[in-house]
Amino acid sequence: MKYRSRTEITVLILEAANGGATKTKIMYKSFLSYAQLKEYFTMLIENGLLEYERLINMYRTTEKGLKLLKIYNQIEEIIPQIYTKY
Repeated sequence: MKYRSRTEITVLILEAANGGATKTKIMYKSFLSYAQLKEYFTMLIENGLLEYERLINMYRTTEKGLKLLKIYNQIEEIIPQIYTKY
């Protein structure tokens, strides 16, 4: 697997949690170890991009997280994979 930036990993987590997902599902969809996932969850929750719903034991992407995904995808359309050329 190629090197992934923190931004790319963040986007994978937010996409996996969109609509609600368990920790395990997010871990597998974003190709992260449990230790890595815990680190990212802390950062994402502190910044209001991800929320945990205790009653249903699921993580969900917040409105702020969805805005980040939208902006990231717009940037990807404008500048598609500029790093793969080098």
